[in-house]
Amino acid sequence: MSQSSFFRRQWFASAGIGLLALTNALPAAAHHMLGGRLPANAFEGFLSGLGHPVLGLDHLLFVIAAGGLASLYRRGWIIPVTFLVGMLPGVALHLARFTLGADELLVAGSVILFGMLLTLSRRLGLLETAALAATAGLFHGYAYAESIVGAEMGPLWSYLLGLVLVQLAIALGAAQLSQRLLTEQWRRWLGFAIAGLGVSLLPGLV
Repeated sequence: MSQSSFFRRQWFASAGIGLLALTNALPAAAHHMLGGRLPANAFEGFLSGLGHPVLGLDHLLFVIAAGGLASLYRRGWIIPVTFLVGMLPGVALHLARFTLGADELLVAGSVILFGMLLTLSRRLGLLETAALAATAGLFHGYAYAESIVGAEMGPLWSYLLGLVLVQLAIALGAAQLSQRLLTEQWRRWLGFAIAGLGVSLLPGLV
């Protein structure tokens, strides 16, 4: 199979996945661990932090893609770590009642971008990829803060701890699985699938 034919098939598969996901896609704001209410204590805050990136398909897809990219670099752990570092000021902006326009669009765009980065035969440098991850973290963090605005400090800090731990675990786990189990071709398929699902998360499509 020629390379151009291979990429055409992947593009069609990606588009098909995106269209299929449209039938079941949920708005990005619908993945609150506690059904939309604020956590009342540190334990609930921690559980909410653990659950938000797992229940939110946009966040989960991005973290998996970041982990897949991390497997391609010698010090790839820097990618998910810079994402988490970038996430914190995003949370702070939302808590400070700063309005960040088009945050859902930017979160979905980050999923598409990182999915497509997985498909490249010639990857970006580690620093460039880490910078993109940190930028994406800002918008994901802003979205995460939606479910914690107005909470007390105890639940807030435990929520952030849960967010950091679960995303780091998912990203590093995805990196290990990608490195050990996926060939370059299958990694590209994963990237196209993530990008296709990311398209279905674009605002206005759900």
